[in-house]
Amino acid sequence: MSKTLFGTTAAVLLATVLPAAAQDCPIKVGVLHSLSGTMAISETTLKDTMEMLVEQQNAAGGVLGCELEAVVVDPASDWPLFAEKARELLTVHEVDVIFGNWTSVSRKSVLPVIEELNGLLFYPVQYEGEESSKNVFYTGAAPNQQAIPATDYFLEELGVEKFALLGTDYVYPRTTNNILEAYLKDKGIAAEDIFVNYTPFGHSDWSKIVADVVALGADGKKVGVISTINGDANVGFYKELAAAGISADDIPVVAFSVGEEELAGLDTSNLVGHLAAWNYFQSAESDANEAWVEAWKARMGEDRVTNDPMEAHYIGFNMWVNAATAAGTTDVDAVRTAMYGQEFPNLTGGTAVMLPNHHLAKPVLIGEIQADGQFDIISQTSEVPGDAWTDFLPESAVLVSDWKELGCGMYNTDTSTCVQIKSNY
Repeated sequence: MSKTLFGTTAAVLLATVLPAAAQDCPIKVGVLHSLSGTMAISETTLKDTMEMLVEQQNAAGGVLGCELEAVVVDPASDWPLFAEKARELLTVHEVDVIFGNWTSVSRKSVLPVIEELNGLLFYPVQYEGEESSKNVFYTGAAPNQQAIPATDYFLEELGVEKFALLGTDYVYPRTTNNILEAYLKDKGIAAEDIFVNYTPFGHSDWSKIVADVVALGADGKKVGVISTINGDANVGFYKELAAAGISADDIPVVAFSVGEEELAGLDTSNLVGHLAAWNYFQSAESDANEAWVEAWKARMGEDRVTNDPMEAHYIGFNMWVNAATAAGTTDVDAVRTAMYGQEFPNLTGGTAVMLPNHHLAKPVLIGEIQADGQFDIISQTSEVPGDAWTDFLPESAVLVSDWKELGCGMYNTDTSTCVQIKSNY
């Protein structure tokens, strides 16, 4: 009998003799989203989403014979406080899993804590990539699932020749724009035809920046804005565009951090035609989405909208439930192993798949803003596998992430070695 076969047989025999360890009840689900501060405009909805998902699961019988309990904390858009609240969730409340964060700077703050304590974080928002932690499942879009396809749409469909890359001043916009600059130059766009600008969180005076964008097109070339502006700074940016009389026909904007929730607080009459790139829009036509939107509005009110990071939590939460059920435990290591290859229907009519690099395969959608604050979906791909390391930066192009077979998030294909870098953000 081979060693492998013997081991398998022994394991089966032990399983029939030894009772399974009882799951501690209730199972605690940590919710780490800002309910105050500049990011509350985006994150409060994700807290509401998690509470609804927990209630729905409890109504369906819970998990492993236990009720779920949502443990909500408020890191208040304060990046160091995110780390403190993550530690509180894991050590004081002893949560089994955490769903949370929006900005990459908040995720970077949390990362060393969950790695130290072997916590498990589901991160639901588009981000810059260039990271792979065994303690994080990235259910939002990587750059190849949002930024690159949106740039291609500008180049191929709208004929944009000059690019204004406008972002909030932190890691996600800066890294994403580094990738996009390299990508655009590879596509033949000259360096002088790329304007890059960063502003602080909560920035409100956009007059000079908008004037600079307009000036970029003084030679008659088509200008497009790729926006990684985050939080409530978007309100001032779009108001200034409207005040300057700039329409989507003049200078189209494609946003990566503006969805239905952000538009709900804006006068959209002057924004019609501007774009956003996500993996989900409320306007997606599918039976699953119709049921999701109906349940959300029944709980929260007819005026409340759904958006992409909500769908990411919807997918991630249901995959975690199925993985814990398959593993027979909420133990982080066991759940992680059971997550690989998990499939769950997304809300746009396809199927999300969890890859060994802790990213999802998801479709890429481009939506055009309508007067009612919804999006007309004008482009949709089939499922695109998320890439932890971009192909458009030389130092990253040689890296792959494979936690299932290689047990490594930074495997260098040139040297056939695993690079281990301890988080020190």
